[in-house]
Amino acid sequence: MSAQDRPRLAAVMGWPVMHSRSPLMHGYWMEQLGLSGGYIPLAIEPGTLGPALKALHPLGFAGCNLTIPHKQDALAIVDEIDEVARRIGAISCVVVRPGGTLFGTNNDWLGFLGNLYEAQPDWRADSGPVTVIGGGGGARAIVHAMLSEGVPELRLVNRTQARARQIADTFGGPVTVLPWEDRHDALDGVTLAINTTSQGMVGMEPLDLRLDALPAGAIAADIIYTPLETPFLAAARARGNATVNGLGMLLHQGPPAWKLWFGLTPEVTPELRARLERSILGR
Repeated sequence: MSAQDRPRLAAVMGWPVMHSRSPLMHGYWMEQLGLSGGYIPLAIEPGTLGPALKALHPLGFAGCNLTIPHKQDALAIVDEIDEVARRIGAISCVVVRPGGTLFGTNNDWLGFLGNLYEAQPDWRADSGPVTVIGGGGGARAIVHAMLSEGVPELRLVNRTQARARQIADTFGGPVTVLPWEDRHDALDGVTLAINTTSQGMVGMEPLDLRLDALPAGAIAADIIYTPLETPFLAAARARGNATVNGLGMLLHQGPPAWKLWFGLTPEVTPELRARLERSILGR
């Protein structure tokens, strides 16, 4: 069987993983491009990621995405890590090299930027300060995205200030760490405010953030997509601010992965977005 005739195989590994919308998204692209193959959710228990990743090559997989809780653990397992994943401190995409070695990178930041520019194409990184709320892996990916675009000032706010300081120390540049009690005022004068915490996700408490200081022309963004509109975004929309939810971040991190796995760049289409939205809404 020639390489061209082989089915394209990729996966997402997580624990849990069956809630992931990634198989629906990648399956759509397989269908649209007329490819044989599949994108499979693999429930990999914590502590067993190493054997799972090593099995990708003999099983014919081109690579996989990683989700909670495996993104950090993969750093010590793969054979090669690019500078982006090293700085972010997490791997979201693993590529199986022809000889079976594993390469790790992080496409979450590309997903965020693709989503932001699709929804708000007039936003400019150099137009003013940006506030990022959170101190986890999502925050690190967003900080990398914002600094790569050249924001002049990035205000970082997290409940545990020490974690925010670790991010600031890693990335350097125009990152200012503010205490949690100053989070409301941290929105003053910004062009973009981004929630990277899990607050507002289905089953979680809403983000405790007053929007009084948020400028009328600022954008409110969230990396959460269940629900499609978090209380944070709903409050911002109600006062007239433009909003960006997290679904597009999932959508836009897909094409860079396909480029690495299959040498193809699928399109993020309105039909695909609508299909995922219906799935999230249970329709």
